[in-house]
This record gives sequence, structure tokens and C-alpha cells, in this order.
Amino acid sequence: MELREYIRPLRKWWWLILGATLVATLSSFFATRQQPPTYSTRATVMIGSAIENPNPNGNEFWLTQQLANTYADIVGRDNVRQSTMQALGLTWLPNYTARVVANTQLIEISVIDTDPQRAQAVASELANQLIQLSPTGPGQGDAQRQEFINAQLDDLEAKIEDTRAEIARRQTELASMFSARQIADTQTQINGLQNKLSTLQANYAALLSNTQRGALNSITVIEPPALPLRPVGPNRGATVLLAAAIGFLLATGAAYLLDYLDDTLKNPDEVQKTVELTTLGAVPRMENMGPGNELMVTAEGQSAGKEAFRVLRTNLQFAAVDRPLRSLMVTSPAPSEGKSLVIANLAGAMAQAGRRAVLVDCDLHKPRLHRLFGLRNNVGLTTALLEERPALDVLLQDTAIPGLHVLTSGPLPPNPAELLGSARMREFVAELLTQFDMVLLDSPPTAVLSDAAILSTQCDGVLFVLAAGRSRREITRRAMEALRKVNARVLGAVLNQMPMQGDGYYYYYYYNYDYAGYGTDGQSGPGQNGSGRGGTKNGRRGWLRGRRSAGRSPAPEVAPLPPTRS
Repeated sequence: MELREYIRPLRKWWWLILGATLVATLSSFFATRQQPPTYSTRATVMIGSAIENPNPNGNEFWLTQQLANTYADIVGRDNVRQSTMQALGLTWLPNYTARVVANTQLIEISVIDTDPQRAQAVASELANQLIQLSPTGPGQGDAQRQEFINAQLDDLEAKIEDTRAEIARRQTELASMFSARQIADTQTQINGLQNKLSTLQANYAALLSNTQRGALNSITVIEPPALPLRPVGPNRGATVLLAAAIGFLLATGAAYLLDYLDDTLKNPDEVQKTVELTTLGAVPRMENMGPGNELMVTAEGQSAGKEAFRVLRTNLQFAAVDRPLRSLMVTSPAPSEGKSLVIANLAGAMAQAGRRAVLVDCDLHKPRLHRLFGLRNNVGLTTALLEERPALDVLLQDTAIPGLHVLTSGPLPPNPAELLGSARMREFVAELLTQFDMVLLDSPPTAVLSDAAILSTQCDGVLFVLAAGRSRREITRRAMEALRKVNARVLGAVLNQMPMQGDGYYYYYYYNYDYAGYGTDGQSGPGQNGSGRGGTKNGRRGWLRGRRSAGRSPAPEVAPLPPTRS
């Protein structure tokens, strides 16, 4: 698959991608403008007091880290939320999170709110509620007992200091003694004081473990929440860019999905891949075409449609170079794909090239050629097939194009397939070839009826008409299989209703020219000197004018389409 095939859905659905991106961008922009600014604050608490211990052990750190994880989970519980709301007199709480700082015993409580003062108050109260849930928090145990323990700790602190001072004094006296008895007595006293100090310290540590100052399962606020002054959100720029990116990606995905689901044939490459047919021509979509002006080749002046049928006429001659092409059937896979319009204009282009052509309406279900040319349909092909010696002068009808005759369908029979496949039909086509240079047969759709497959065996070649962006792949495959089963000689395909711009644009330089400089008869118009050097496109325009001024010939004035790449 080539790169342009990946880009084609983006070019085709550019308006969808652009529109979705703009809608997402503008929506997010106006939505973020309506959002109030938000503020963030943070309170940090520490579990335990291992960091204050000059000689902590690893077990204390591990235990406090586990406790920190537990308390961080408790902060999000309903009892903490309800207690915080009751303490602050609120009916709801702003968004907040509690996380443990990695590999520490620290917990960060972050609050985001539109009111900076309320955010600070909520963060502070959450930390306070967490402290109250701890064993050493306020309200836990007997207050008088805690006061007694604190008094005992103060008394033990004083005794420890006194004992240390006494030991120091005795050691100073020991240094100045000379009597062995006094030295021994003093040393005994020092040992007794040291034992007393050890006992006092052990009692102090035991009492201290029952207070917040010495407990591992205690909570301390080390960083109270500050009053936020600058908003942290919303980040309008990032939000708008993210919305635009999401809109673009979704629209791009939708474009590729729509292209994947679209099974219609839109360009010659897809025709080649689907049914292995070369595209011999591309007929542009004419927006102003309606009843009465559907024959492009009879229009005044120059036009893209007229040039398209001249190109098709030339390419048919090259496609049948190894075998003369005198009878041609034009069909399509499904109805309403423009086969009658294509064959009518193609027949007109051949007649304008100097060939005597007859156009036969073989669609005995829904004939249309008599409407295109404004002819009567009381007699026609069915009349010729049912009569033994039909008078062609009575059946054939003249048209406004010199050299082109039309044989309409005539009264519709109940058995079209039997009539088209009869020996009489083959003899009648042979009889027409004796009087005309070219016989063109307009057949019913191939995938719908068997008439086209039957009729294709009675002509020199088949031209397949496809509507760009409308003919479906599977129906087209079935139609081609029907023709190949009867060994029909399919010369190529024609893409009808091709867009004049965008994806599928398959035209040549002459469509971009200003045709106002040409006369309707191919001669130089006003402002042209006829020398092949006038107008806005002097080089090629003059060459075309020179060819036209030399007179008409069977070969048209434009180069054939290049072969479709497989």
C-alpha cells in the first residue's frame, strides 16, 4: 500500500477532522473559563519519634513506616470525614488525598478547594482528627493518670540529674584520696550511685513509653498547612490542548473507519484492484445537468464533459487495436450508474468524429434513450425482432447529431432475455453493421439481470460503466464474474460522475483552461489570432487550435489517458 492511500482518508474527511478539532477546542476553552480557580495546601505529620532518638534501630523505622501506611488509609475513612465535617460545621469536604512519603514515616495530607481558607482549615482538622485517633492523642486514657505519670517523669528527671552530679562529685574526691580504705569506701559508694542511676533511667523509660514523648505509635504535626495564595488550577492551556488532541485523534480514527467501511469504487486504482480492468475514461460530475441538457457532446462551447468523451472515444480505439471494434455494448453493475448517459454521449462523440453510428436501446426493462433524445418509442428493437423483414428506415430515428441514428426499445416484451439471446438478434446486429460504422448497444445492469451477459456474446466488446463513489465492490465483482463466465470481451471501465475536485480528481490540463477563447466550431474566438500563439495558455492551446482548424478526423484532439497502475 502506498503512502498516498494512507493519506487519502485524511484528505477526503479533512472537514470532519477540522470540525471535530475546532469543536473540542472551543468547548474546552469555554468550559475552562467557567471553572473557578482552585487552591492547594498540605499538612505533613510524622508517625513515632524515631527521628528524635539519637540511636534508633531498624525495627523502629520499619514499624513506624507500617503505621504510616495504616494511618494514611484511615484518613480516607468515613469516620474521619464525618468528624472533620462536624468539627468545622461543613456538610461536605473538598477533595483531599493522604499519601505516605516513600521510605519514610511521613504522611502528607493535601487538600484542593476553591476557597483557600477552607482548604487550610480542612487540612489542619484532618491532621488533628488523625492525632486524636492515635493512642497518645488527646482524650485517650485517664487525664489524671497522665498528669501523675508526667509528675513522676519530672521527679525522675530531677533524681537522675542529682545522682549524676553526686557520682561526678565522688569521682572528683576519689582522685585526691591516698588511704586505701577511703578509696575502697568511695568506690563502693560510686558503684551504688551508678546502680541507682540505672534504676532511675529504667523507670524513666518505662514511664516515658506511656506518654506521647516516648511512644512509637504517636503522631506529630511537623508541617502545618499554609494559607495558599496562588491558584493551582485549572490549567486552561493544557486542558484546551488536550481536548484538541483528543478531538483530532477521534476524528482521524472516524475518518479511517468510514473509509474502511466505504466499499465503493472511487478511482481507477480501486477499479484495477477490484475487477482488474483498465479505466479508459473518466466522466466528470456536472452539477448543472438536468433533463434536456444531458447530452454533453451537443453543448455549446468547450467543456470538461465533452473532452472526457473524446478521450474515451480515443482510448476505445487503442483498446481494440488487435481486433476491429464495430459493435460495442455498454453496461453497468447496478441501476442508476449512468450507462445510458455514457453510451448516448459516446455515440455522439463517435458521430462527431465522422463515423456513422447507430445507438440501440437493448434495455427492455427500463429504456431511457428515447427520453434522452426526445424520440417516440412506439416502435423499435422489439418490433425489428418480431417482424421477418423490418424496414430500418421506419425503425431508425434521426438525432440532432449528424451521422447518429437511434433505435429505441419499442414495446416492452414479457421475455426480454429470450429476445436478446435469439438468433434473430444476432442477425439483426449483423444487418446493422452492413449499414453503419459503429453499433452501440445499451444493455440492462449486469448484476441485476442476465440480459447483459447474453447480449455481450453478440458484440465485439463491452464497456463497463461505474459510478465513482457509488458502485460497490461486491456488486461490481459479481457483474464481472457474470460477463467472464460467458467469455465476454470487456475492454475496460468508465468512471462516471467523477468529482471535479478533491480525492479522485483524474483530469488533465485542458480542464483547467479558459475555453472562452474558442469558438463553438473549433476555430479561434475573439481575441485569438489563429496562429497557435494566442490566449492565456499560448503553447498547448495554440496546438489544439491548430489541430482543430485543419479539419475533423476520426482521431480526437487530445491524448489518451495513461494506463492505470496495477
